[in-house]
Amino acid sequence: MRRTIFTTPGVNTFLRFFSVGFLRLTGWQVEGALPDHASKSVFIAAPHTSNWDLPYTLMVAFALRLNIYWMGKQSIFKAPFGGVMRWLGGIPVNREQSNNLVAASAAAIKAAEGPLQLIVPPEGTRSKTRYWKTGFYYIALQAEVPIVMAYMDYTSKRSGLGPVFVPSGDIESDMAKIKAFYAPFKGKNAAQFQADE
Repeated sequence: MRRTIFTTPGVNTFLRFFSVGFLRLTGWQVEGALPDHASKSVFIAAPHTSNWDLPYTLMVAFALRLNIYWMGKQSIFKAPFGGVMRWLGGIPVNREQSNNLVAASAAAIKAAEGPLQLIVPPEGTRSKTRYWKTGFYYIALQAEVPIVMAYMDYTSKRSGLGPVFVPSGDIESDMAKIKAFYAPFKGKNAAQFQADE
């Protein structure tokens, strides 16, 4: 995978100190740690209800010493900010085209040398949505890596890493368990997040 803000020497050290300091100063508590067996994994990013989720996610990733990549809608990767967004770990997704994003993502995870965590928002959008997309699940299944249930709760100002979940292949049963974990969390725009459907 290409170099990102998390693998740029000097910059990553400075931003780690900045992130830890900023989160403490603003009252955020960072919880959990990434187990060694999940150094390659797919992260669920939920709730995802605001543009503020990205900067907070990046800071939490620095605080936890992660090496994340994240998926975002293609429009935010247009000039003049496309290069910056990719450097921040972004991977553009064209929602209008049907392509084999799952297979490509799984192959990239398998081929990567060293730790790599791919963040996928299950809602697929910041807007209110009734159903979760299942791409994150199938990426993990095909890449043969676990799913890490990452969360951000704006009400309690808690963010971090929850349980590591190994997909069984029984998507209905697994999704019910995953959504049950996320049900208590509130996004910045809480009315737009629904984990119980």
